Amino acid sequence: MSTESTGTADGTAEAASTTESAATAALRERVRALMPRAKEDLAALVSMRSVADPRQFPPEECAKAADFLVRAFTEAGLQDMRRVTTPDGTDAVVGHAPGPEGSPTVLLYCHYDVQPPLDDEAWTTPPFELTERDGRWYGRGTADCKGNIAMHLTALRALGGGSGGRGFPVSLKFVAEGSEEQGTGGLEQLVPMQPELFAADCLLICDTGNFALGLPTATTSLRGLTDVVVTVSTLKGAMHSGMFGGPAPDALAALVRILDSLRDDRGNTTIKGLAGDGVWDGVAYPVDQFRTDVGALDGVALLGSGSVADELWARPAVTILGIDCPPVVGSSAAVQARVRARVSLRVPPGMDTDVALRALTDHLTSAAPWGAKVEVEAESTGQPFRARTDGPAYRALGAAMREAYGKGMVESGQGGSIPLCNVLAGEFPEAEIALIGVEEPGCLIHAPNESVDPREIEHMALAEALFLSTYATPL
Repeated sequence: MSTESTGTADGTAEAASTTESAATAALRERVRALMPRAKEDLAALVSMRSVADPRQFPPEECAKAADFLVRAFTEAGLQDMRRVTTPDGTDAVVGHAPGPEGSPTVLLYCHYDVQPPLDDEAWTTPPFELTERDGRWYGRGTADCKGNIAMHLTALRALGGGSGGRGFPVSLKFVAEGSEEQGTGGLEQLVPMQPELFAADCLLICDTGNFALGLPTATTSLRGLTDVVVTVSTLKGAMHSGMFGGPAPDALAALVRILDSLRDDRGNTTIKGLAGDGVWDGVAYPVDQFRTDVGALDGVALLGSGSVADELWARPAVTILGIDCPPVVGSSAAVQARVRARVSLRVPPGMDTDVALRALTDHLTSAAPWGAKVEVEAESTGQPFRARTDGPAYRALGAAMREAYGKGMVESGQGGSIPLCNVLAGEFPEAEIALIGVEEPGCLIHAPNESVDPREIEHMALAEALFLSTYATPL
């Protein structure tokens, strides 16, 4: 993998090359002139509370966002923009635009649903109102993923493919998902049902972002995952700890010992049958930067014996997501009879999730002390993903990123999973899949006070427009 970078990761893009072509300079100016409109687009989208969970927000909010996309992308030059209901009952937004005869086809992906605000009191400004502060735009979805919608619109407008325009240099397909954050898999199920909506030579999955502010990045690796619920039982019912505590087998204590066995003293995930010595060969993740990004407290060590990048993107990692047991407030003097925990295991590319699930299940069962009864129930699984980066689309993308940012594109991994990528790779094995976007660590996606740096929207919109132009004429 390439680790090329001619600039720093301090968030300041280098000045455009003095040898920049007249066409690139003109495109840069068009994108810059469109930024006020991008802000208007994003403000409108953020105001729509498009959380795809009818238990929390009215479905009409998602419908408003979908209709906005139909209108906006039609105006930007796409055709047959419409809503398509996916098997999970939510709506995707699709459309297309033909390019010159013989030109390659590029799919532009994003999603318009967002995470709920979580803690309203933790927001400095209203979550569903775009607010500018210290040069950043705040609001739920400003980065994930409505900022990427603004990026797409700005790139297409800059290319001038709208009403009365000259069309686009490549054939385009557009898909915006409406339930990505809920993980219900509607779009993944739609792909084999209507493959014509997705078939393309290059698929731009715009739901990631730069490794650091101002550092152009393609995400080339995604971890897979398997989530399980482990139940530990030791008694027919809870017993008084004063009368029976000591010899009575404590289910909660047994669970603690089982969970503790999943990592060694250095914090390495240690599950029999799963290799834990993988090495990441892309961009490095400096320790100090990671500590800042993750908010590590002073004096608290990071986990694992490898580098940060190794632990994040090349090795399995277990996380305890939750435990069902009596809370501190309201607990009684009792030896617990039955408790549960939800455990998540992330697996790197090259490791099969089904194998990992079996290994995790065997480990949890065999680690039980005192003959405690253990049941493991699989909740969900998703295979890891690694992009093929040696084709013409990646060459064109790298060149476009360099032009837009003035520095070379790096490749990074992402600890999260995007199951859609595996579905698309399986359905279209010859297509190149590139994950890019406006999200960077300072965005705090999924957390209160999510924000986006408008410079990332501007630079990434320029990079996308340059890519579509360059990819039309293979290097």
